[in-house]
Amino acid sequence: QVQLVESGGGLVQAGDSLRLSCAASGRTFSGYNMGWFRQAPGKEREFVVAFSWSGGRTYYRDSVKGRFTISRDNAKNTVYLQMNSLTAEDTAVYYCAATRRYYSDGSYAFPRTYDSWGQGTQVTVSS
Repeated sequence: QVQLVESGGGLVQAGDSLRLSCAASGRTFSGYNMGWFRQAPGKEREFVVAFSWSGGRTYYRDSVKGRFTISRDNAKNTVYLQMNSLTAEDTAVYYCAATRRYYSDGSYAFPRTYDSWGQGTQVTVSS
């Protein structure tokens, strides 16, 4: 399995931007489907965005469309999550995840699809 480490979280004001990074190590990065999830206190972990390596497609949670962008730098074994126009509702611990499983029937949105997880990075947006 690949090991993942997130960074880039912090405390920002509503309307600000942040870029999260997810660095992968242990195995080659290529071929992995990648996802970002988040978990707010007292809530279940929820899907944010996913990237399909095989199809080159990206999938976004409706509430982040137009504000968040996922990208990857294969040379650096890193996935990024650019978050713009942040709101208090975006406050959560953000996790990146990886899997070699093929995405089907919306499986990208379910935590059980993923085999590797990072430790998470806290994002706090003050209103």
